[in-house]
This record gives sequence, C-alpha cells and structure tokens, in this order.
Amino acid sequence: MGDSTTSATTSTATHLAVASIDGEQLHQALNAQSGAEKRALSYSLTIHQLFCQTLQSKLPGDRILADYFRAHKKHGSKDRRVIRESLFGLFRWHGWLRLIPLKDASQQAISQQWFAQLALTAALESHPWQDIVSAWRGFAGLAEPAITAHADSGSDALETKQTMLEAAFPGQAFPLTALAPDWFWAHFDQDSDKQKRLVESLSTRPPIWGRLQGISLAKAQAKLAKQEIHTSGSDYFTDAINLGHKSINLNAVTLYGEGKLEIQDLGSQVIGNICAPKADESWWDACSGAGGKSLQLRSLMLQQDKQASGSVVASDIRRKPLEELAKRAKRAGFSQISTQPWQSDALPVPAQAFDGVLVDAPCSCTGTWRRNPDMRWLDDASAITDKASLQLDILSRACDAVRPGGVLIYATCSISPVENQEVVEAFLAKRPDFSLQTLTHPFTHEATQMLTVLPYQADSDGMFVAKMIRLA
Repeated sequence: MGDSTTSATTSTATHLAVASIDGEQLHQALNAQSGAEKRALSYSLTIHQLFCQTLQSKLPGDRILADYFRAHKKHGSKDRRVIRESLFGLFRWHGWLRLIPLKDASQQAISQQWFAQLALTAALESHPWQDIVSAWRGFAGLAEPAITAHADSGSDALETKQTMLEAAFPGQAFPLTALAPDWFWAHFDQDSDKQKRLVESLSTRPPIWGRLQGISLAKAQAKLAKQEIHTSGSDYFTDAINLGHKSINLNAVTLYGEGKLEIQDLGSQVIGNICAPKADESWWDACSGAGGKSLQLRSLMLQQDKQASGSVVASDIRRKPLEELAKRAKRAGFSQISTQPWQSDALPVPAQAFDGVLVDAPCSCTGTWRRNPDMRWLDDASAITDKASLQLDILSRACDAVRPGGVLIYATCSISPVENQEVVEAFLAKRPDFSLQTLTHPFTHEATQMLTVLPYQADSDGMFVAKMIRLA
C-alpha cells in the first residue's frame, strides 16, 4: 500500500495490519444482533474504507471525506458527525494506536485490533455515541472500557491518557513524541518542554478562527448570536473572532454572505499584521492562493481610512484560486484588489513598483497539522527537505517587485527551520540590499527577527514570518 520506504507507510504496514485487509473480510465473521451493533458495523465499514483510501492515495482526508459525502447523500447529520470525527480522531491518535500490540496475524486478531482502535479513539476524543462505542468495544473483545479519558482539558490531560493506555497494554510504551512521525522531530529543534507542549496541541482540535471586515466585534457577536453561533474575541487582534469547534454552514451565516466575515486562522492573521500595510500603500501578494491574506491586507488599510487609496495585486500560478479571490473581494466590496497570474518565470507585475510584497510560500504545512491530522502520516521528510530550493527561488524573484525603502515579507505555515530561517538566511546572503527587521511576537511579546508562531501559544495553527526592508 504505497511506498514502504516512507516512515508513515512503514509504520502503517507494521502496526496497522487492518489497512491491508478488505473491509468486507474484516467484518464478515461478526454477528451483529442489536440495532446499535448493526449501525456500529456499518459505520466501521465506511470509516475503514475512508481511512485506507486516505493512506493509500495520500490525498487529504477532508477531500476524501467530502467526495464520499457528495456521493452518499443518505447520511444524516449524526451519521456524518460519527464518520467525520472518528476518521480524523483515528489520524490524530494514530501515533499511539499503531503501537497497540497485535495478538497474532489471524483475521480475527486483525479485526479485533481495528475495533479496539475505533473504541479507543472514541474514548480519547470523548465521543458521545456510547451505544456505538460499546458495540465496537464488544467486537474488539474488550469487556469494559480499556480507557476512560476523563481528563479532557488541563496541562495533564495528555499524560493522563498516556498513563491509562499504558495501564491497558502492560509492557507497551506510548511516548508523547510518537504522536508525530520520527522524521518531523529531526526538523523541530526544540527542547523537551516545547516538544511536549507541541504534542499537547497536536492532540487537540483548534477552534475555527474568523476575521471581521467592516464590522465591530460586538456587533458581529450580536448578529451571530441570533443565528445561535456563540463566539469570543481574541486577546491579540481586535478583528479576530473565535467561532468555536462546531461545524458551521458558512453559506447560511449572514455575516459571511455580506462579506463581513472571513475564515482565517489566528496564526495566519499574524502575517497580515506583521505586513502592517498603510492606507495608501500598494502591495503585491505574490503567492495568494484564494486570497485570504490579500483580503486581510485591504481590510487593514480600510481600518485606518474608510476611503483608503491603497491597493493589492494578487498572483498565483493557478487560475481557480484567483477566481475564488475575485468572488470573495466582490462579496466584501473590496474594489482595490486585482489579480495577475504568474504565466512564466518572469514577474507578472512591474519591478520596484510596490511598497510591500508578501511571499507566502508553498511549504510542508506542518503548522496546520492540528487541523489536518492525517497529513502527519501521509507525508515523509521530503515534504520539508524538498521545498527550500523552490521557496528561495520564489522569494528571489518576487523581491524585485519591492521599491527601494519598501517591505518584503516571507511567510510559511511550516514550523521547520529548513523552510523558514534557513531560506531567509540564504536569501540575505544573496541579496545584501535587503535588511532583516526586528519584530515583536504578538503572542509572547518577545523581540525576534525570525518569528515562529507555535500552535500552543494562542490556540492556533503554526506559522513563520520574517520582515525585510529594501535598502535605498
């Protein structure tokens, strides 16, 4: 099932034998009697299919899941929730679940291991569908819960779960660092305390963060409350809003339809705030994607002056994201955002024409693993090591669009120095006409020239940003 040389696939082949067994075979010997048992088997078949498909295709789990739900409209909201949360829970705890000992190589043992993983995931995540969990536990041959995850919050929650797992499987260690692949730790050069705090954040889901445009937090909260969406603000940015953890149908949210609410993680919002565009400045978002940061740049201009004359040009090599940005800008009423795709290696914009250039470079996305736990196990070390040359190339090209005295921002959603600090250092060695600036970390208030946002600092994704000035 895929390239067995990668650590993710090797660990899967070694520790998760169920992924190589046909789902029907896995379940055929089971005799479901009650309605709950029959539903549990049905859920298990679907989750197994999606789990294996994600591992084997190496496509993002959310894409696999979305395609499945589009093709199977029979599932109601509860079905979707059980399937979705079980699937991503399996990936969130995969680093531990793959360590559960397999009694032998028989199909019965493999089947029991699979149901044990489903039941343990539900316990670790505190899932409420206890009738289904009880059936999974029965199929696994577990007479009673092997773990009771009663510590769901607090600094010792993860260690409590670790202790209970180790008690359930005597002789088997469940190290905290196992919750991320070994190759990642080789690129996260931090002390053991920071490793522990990072693992704690990786074992929890981040909230849905939004950013407000043209409306105050108080007014936005009042409008959202009428739609039974309960929110809170941020201690760091006045236009940030925490929408909680529940899934939201954005198209049904009035503020979103009015262009006054955009979904943007708090860590991502750091980048626009470091850019700090002035109301009359011209900016180029060189790797815009669907333009979340382009919208943020324009919104920050309008916060200073409702008639702000500043502008943003957004570029990407892909047309569809730029088309999506155009729709989002129209919805927000932002007429000063335009798009210009990259069509070759040549700059798609005039040289030395911009007060600020943002290079939010393609990266491994290790900073978003809380939100996408499957990606920990789909990627290998090349996700980090193969990107630096491309990142440096893009940065070296885009910098020519900065006017003398202007600002160059380099950002990624990676937390690896190989893609961050090392790229900036390599760039500065080539371009002495750019000078690195000292920044204040918005969450820790520390002074730094290489700003890394770690997920545990403000309940967000991880990000990196550096700010440089082009010398006159």
